[in-house]
Amino acid sequence: MDYTISEFGKVFLFLLFGVVFVIGGYVSSRMLRPHRPNDEKLTSYECGEEAVGSAWVQFNIRFYVVALIFIIFDVEVLFLFPWATVFKQLGGFALFEAVIFVTILTLGLVYAWVKGDLDWVRPTPNVPKMPEKRFDNISSGRSQVVKEESVS
Repeated sequence: MDYTISEFGKVFLFLLFGVVFVIGGYVSSRMLRPHRPNDEKLTSYECGEEAVGSAWVQFNIRFYVVALIFIIFDVEVLFLFPWATVFKQLGGFALFEAVIFVTILTLGLVYAWVKGDLDWVRPTPNVPKMPEKRFDNISSGRSQVVKEESVS
């Protein structure tokens, strides 16, 4: 009988060894470590400072937009890398497909840019002010319509 291990068997043994190694590390550290909890050890610790305020802080939505755009283009690289490794075997059609893929993503980036989602500080709109005398007349109800006479 031939007792050789197949390629999948080697991968399975590698994964099994990794899981046993990690679990063994956890079990041995739990058995060997001292367990002496006190009030000081049970407090929360963050960068050597006492925690101040609530952990439920609302972040600006722009952080999430920038993170999503980063993830989109990071995943784009994941899709393009396998394509680039077999480009010579696939030929011109694969190049055409990759150009379409990158073009669609570039259009999405241009859309986000034009919409202003990539601007960190958005400009405030310039709203013209109404003259105060006119505003007072309108708000008090004394507005009069002035008819312009046509000059002939």
